[in-house]
Amino acid sequence: MRAAFAAAAHGFAELVDRIPPDAWTRPGLGEWDVRSLVGHTARSLITVRTYLKTPAPRAALAGPQEYYLRVNPTVLGLDPADVVERGRQAGRDLGDDPAAAVRELVTATLADLDGVDDPLIEVIGGLGIRLNAYLPTRVFEMAVHSLDIARALGIDFSLPPEVLTKALTLAVRIAAAGGQGEQVLLALTGREPLAAGFSLV
Repeated sequence: MRAAFAAAAHGFAELVDRIPPDAWTRPGLGEWDVRSLVGHTARSLITVRTYLKTPAPRAALAGPQEYYLRVNPTVLGLDPADVVERGRQAGRDLGDDPAAAVRELVTATLADLDGVDDPLIEVIGGLGIRLNAYLPTRVFEMAVHSLDIARALGIDFSLPPEVLTKALTLAVRIAAAGGQGEQVLLALTGREPLAAGFSLV
């Protein structure tokens, strides 16, 4: 999983390097412009660094799929506007050279990971999870949002194969754990289409 995380992080950084200087204020995703979307994606790195400093006394989350079922704005009662603003702030925090800031963040995060094994960390909501169970969620986020960035700007971009495989695998596990497995299986095999706006997360 460390290798997939590193590949996702490097792929994200390389994509950000390709964003044209005049594109940062273009529409990104939902209420986010491109800078905010990049900032939100960068939080997949920032949270790893932050949570490594917040040990948890016990594991409340068994795996990455449970993370998505229990740690989301609706379940935690978070205001969606706060999530939007965190992305905007993260984008602002990237400063005058967002691409350089992302590259530095990737380097620092991977260095932090090199120094640890599989500690119990406390994530949003005060829940404990093993680092190696949390990292797949960050691979998933960087994969999906890298595709969002590329689509928003019309950039030709492909995920590293191991990143795509890990993200797809987690998506299926989320579907199965959340009671949507049969629906997704039927869609993937061409039996029934998914409803408009369907999302696992």
